[in-house]
Amino acid sequence: MRPVRTALLVLSALALASCGGRPQGVLLPVTSGAAGTTRVDMLVATTRQALPDRQSEMFSGERGKALSFADIAVSVPPDATRVVGEVQWPTIVPGNPAREFVTLSAENLDIKTALLRFGARINRPEIRGRAVIFVHGYNSRFEDAVFRFAQIMHDSKAPGLPILFTWPSRGELLAYAYDRESANYSRDGLEQGLRALAADPRVTEISILAHSMGNWVTMEALRTMALRSGRVHPKITNVMLAAPDLDVDVFQTQMTALGDKRPAMTLFVSQDDRALQFSQRLWGNVARLGSINPEDQPYKDEIAKARMTVVDLTKLKSGDPLAHGKFAESPDVVRFIGRRLAEGQTVTEQDSTLGERLVHTTSEVGSLVGGVAGAVIRAPISLVDGSLRDRAAERKREDEKRQP
Repeated sequence: MRPVRTALLVLSALALASCGGRPQGVLLPVTSGAAGTTRVDMLVATTRQALPDRQSEMFSGERGKALSFADIAVSVPPDATRVVGEVQWPTIVPGNPAREFVTLSAENLDIKTALLRFGARINRPEIRGRAVIFVHGYNSRFEDAVFRFAQIMHDSKAPGLPILFTWPSRGELLAYAYDRESANYSRDGLEQGLRALAADPRVTEISILAHSMGNWVTMEALRTMALRSGRVHPKITNVMLAAPDLDVDVFQTQMTALGDKRPAMTLFVSQDDRALQFSQRLWGNVARLGSINPEDQPYKDEIAKARMTVVDLTKLKSGDPLAHGKFAESPDVVRFIGRRLAEGQTVTEQDSTLGERLVHTTSEVGSLVGGVAGAVIRAPISLVDGSLRDRAAERKREDEKRQP
């Protein structure tokens, strides 16, 4: 256990260095906004315990007895005063909306009111029935999830209706085991929410973005849905798995349960993810899905078989000392992928591949390497597209037939 304890202490020091100094109570609404800011309205469904007497926090890291709901509006400071991909946390409460993320309104809702708010927004012209769900990861306080999701929605320019599903994480690095059990506790709640959304005739498409341990909640909810109904509901069109803290063998069984008619799956990996390195040691040194090398076997063939798109962010520089949140910190990734998922275009439906499009948006010039082995963009962002491999293999067979 000594190597695990050492790794945990190192991670603790890094995490404290990266988030030290954050004030408490940032969900207390400010009295006035600022010019040039952007408002992000999100609905919240949570299995956390409500804190009705502490409005500046709203929900704790403890487990609630049933799903609770909230409506929160976050102000994002003008782009000219911030770095895209980062959350500018208030230095004091209340924060300064001209330079920092602040809360404009925060209200607990009963289920009847939550449904009314949902109905009033889902058919807006800029949304057109599309829902974007974010499931946060381990070591996330409620306000962490709220501000991070607001940043993702703003930076991606996604037009879908933001819905945050937040589960009971204590927001403490040493609470890994508690968070893991809380993820198990919450998978039925997420499935319940997904079923309700899919059954609503006003909803046209559902996209899910999950991070870290939130991928366990997501995959288990989808697996349960598929086992109960015979398939994942077809309205769930896109699932993005960012830095998934998932055992690769368990993930394979989950994918099998989802069946052939599953959503388009996009996987973000980074081999320098220190949080997943610790998780791998903790779970018997079995590889974690979010830190695989997609060019290694057996992953390479399994990716092709599953027709998954894998975005390798290993070479991408990050301000996160754990390298665990690159998916949200890269302006290119969050803008490109977030926008297209919210627009209802799966990454495998494009005339040109995701990799080809990404290479045009990255700051460094890349070159496309084709062939049956797949496509890899040699830039800060690398991509392996399982469907592209299929197309490349088909082209090779056609070429062989034409040869004398």
